Amino acid sequence: MNERLLILLVEDYEDAREMYRDYLEFSGFRVETAGDGQTAILKAREHRPDLILMDLSLPGIDGWEATRCLKSDPDTAALTIVALSAHAPSAEGDRARKAGCDGFIAKPCLPPDLILQMAPYLSAARADAADAADAAAGRGPDSPKR
Repeated sequence: MNERLLILLVEDYEDAREMYRDYLEFSGFRVETAGDGQTAILKAREHRPDLILMDLSLPGIDGWEATRCLKSDPDTAALTIVALSAHAPSAEGDRARKAGCDGFIAKPCLPPDLILQMAPYLSAARADAADAADAAAGRGPDSPKR
């Protein structure tokens, strides 16, 4: 399976959204974007991204509520959501995890640094994708890999 991983980038500030999107695409990812929480929820349900980068301060439904909504829905609960926020990482990181985020990346964050900080979450997404492919092929976790 050589399919590029899909990132859902949720960021209300258009310049930042475009900068991160362009760099993620340049780095080989497929990217969907959303500028608000409601759109993020809809796109997450439609596209089932491998990773969601969720800004927490969004208009309308904020990133906190969008995360809680996705994590409380059995169809999207397993999606990996990483908070991407300019809030102080120590306090907000704990709050983001309590809301359901799987991790926290502090802004400002240069695009190359974003890729580095995403790496642990992408490794988990790749492992989950491999497990799903094995299950679909009828191979269990103890079966030999191809």
